[in-house]
Amino acid sequence: MAWQRPDGRRSNQLRPVSFERNFTRFAAASVLAKCGDTQVLCNVSIQPKVPRFLEGKGQGWLTAEYRMLPGATPERQERELMKLSGRTQEIQRLIGRSLRSTLDMSLLGERTIVVDADVLQADAGTRTTSITGGFVALKDALDQLVAKGELVRSPIIHQVAAVSVGLIDDQPLLDLNYPEDVAAELDCNVVMNEKLELIEIQGTAETGSFSRAQLNRILDTAEKGIQELLDAQLRAF
Repeated sequence: MAWQRPDGRRSNQLRPVSFERNFTRFAAASVLAKCGDTQVLCNVSIQPKVPRFLEGKGQGWLTAEYRMLPGATPERQERELMKLSGRTQEIQRLIGRSLRSTLDMSLLGERTIVVDADVLQADAGTRTTSITGGFVALKDALDQLVAKGELVRSPIIHQVAAVSVGLIDDQPLLDLNYPEDVAAELDCNVVMNEKLELIEIQGTAETGSFSRAQLNRILDTAEKGIQELLDAQLRAF
């Protein structure tokens, strides 16, 4: 019997997606990104300096931090303070790599952009929601620098979005929620730009292995979802 999605969605259907801009007051840009019951607050800060390895080179940098807040899941999450878990480090590196792919660092000047992704509520897909919402906040922040005359033009050269796809009973399912994430035999996170070119694929077979044909089906499903997310980002501006 084919897997029945708990929320009644079609196999290739995204959860409801929204981006609430200007969510906080003091960040350079702030977006509350929602994907179903997953909610991530994406704040952007801009600092007038770069890491030491970039000093004097006339180019900027972007880095990301990711945290799961204590009340984001049914069982309280302990705060990660001095020592980050391997999962947290891996996720924030993914967010940073994905968002750096959108920028021409030479147009940014010697500035560092910090994207903070704080998960307020988790129902799977927190890393992909962080990337997709983080881009909306990043564009807002850089557009403001251009409007103020601090930049001649925006350093953004690409748009980016991300989505998860899982395989359950040999059926690709787009944008997994938590029960599906737990049940999936294969779980992939896919990041693409506006040309639907791949930025990154994270894929793991939870049991056994998967074939090239299955991977192709997963990427086809991801591509459809990412195109819809890219469109949703543009509608948010």
